[in-house]
Amino acid sequence: MGIVLPVVFATFAAFSNALATVLQRRAALTVPQSDSFRPGLILDLLRRPLWLAGIFAVIAAGVGQAAALATGPLSLVQPLFVLELPLALLIATLMTRERLPKALWPAVAGVVVGLGIALVAASPSGNRTHVELERWIPALAVSCAAVLVLAAAGLRKPPGRARAGCLGAATAICYALTAALMKAAMHILDDGGLGAFLTTWQTYAFCLTGIAALLLLEHAMQGGPLVASQPALTLGDATVSLMLGVLLYEEHVRGGWWLLPELLGVGLIVFGVFALARGGVSTS
Repeated sequence: MGIVLPVVFATFAAFSNALATVLQRRAALTVPQSDSFRPGLILDLLRRPLWLAGIFAVIAAGVGQAAALATGPLSLVQPLFVLELPLALLIATLMTRERLPKALWPAVAGVVVGLGIALVAASPSGNRTHVELERWIPALAVSCAAVLVLAAAGLRKPPGRARAGCLGAATAICYALTAALMKAAMHILDDGGLGAFLTTWQTYAFCLTGIAALLLLEHAMQGGPLVASQPALTLGDATVSLMLGVLLYEEHVRGGWWLLPELLGVGLIVFGVFALARGGVSTS
C-alpha cells in the first residue's frame, strides 16, 4: 500500500497534465506569436475556452501531484510524469481524429515498459519531511540560474524546434522545483495544519515557480511543435526531480547490479521519447 497511493495519484496527475498540454497547445496556436517573453499572452489565452479547459486540467493535475508527493518520495512520483508524452500524443490523436501511426506503438510501449523496469529496479525510497534552509539555497540558486539561461537562449531563437526545446527544458526545471517545494509545503500542512502551511515560505515559493512554469510552458508550446517541447519537458522534469529528491530529501535508489536494469529501463524510455518526438502527432 506504501507505493500504491502515490503511483495512482501521480498517474492521474500525468494524464491530467497531458490533457492540459494538448488543450493549451491548441489554444496557444490561435493567438499571435511573440518574439519575446510576453506576460500579455495569458490575457489573450484567457479568452479561449479551450485554454480555460486546459487550466482546469492543470488544477486537477496539481491536486493529484500534491497528494502523490504527500504520500511518496519525489524520486518515485515525478519520473511517472514521463507518461505525459505518450498520453499527450494519444489524446491528440483522439482530438484530431487521427490514428497513431503503427510505427509509433513500439515507442509508446518503450516508454511505459522502460518506466516500469526503471522504477522497479531503482525502488525509490525515503520520505524525509524536513529540508534545512542551507540545503535549499544552493538548489534554488542553481535551478533559477539554469532556467534563466535556457529561457534567454530559447527566446533569442526564431520559432521552431530549438526555441521550443530550450523553453521546454526551462519549464521542466521549474516543474521539478515546484514539486520539491510543494512536497515540503504538504508535509508542513500535514504536521502543522493550515496556519503553518500559509505562513511557510515554501508555500509561496512553489506558487511562484508554478506560475513561472505556466508562463514558460505557454511560450514553449507557442514557440514550436509539441514534439520538440514535450520531450525536453518530460525527460528534464524526471531527471531534475530525481536529483532534487536525492540531494534535498536524501531519498535512495538501489545501486550495484540493479544499475543494469535501471539503465535498460532508462534506455527504453529515451528511445521511446525520441522516437515519438521524430514521428509525433500534430495537435493543431
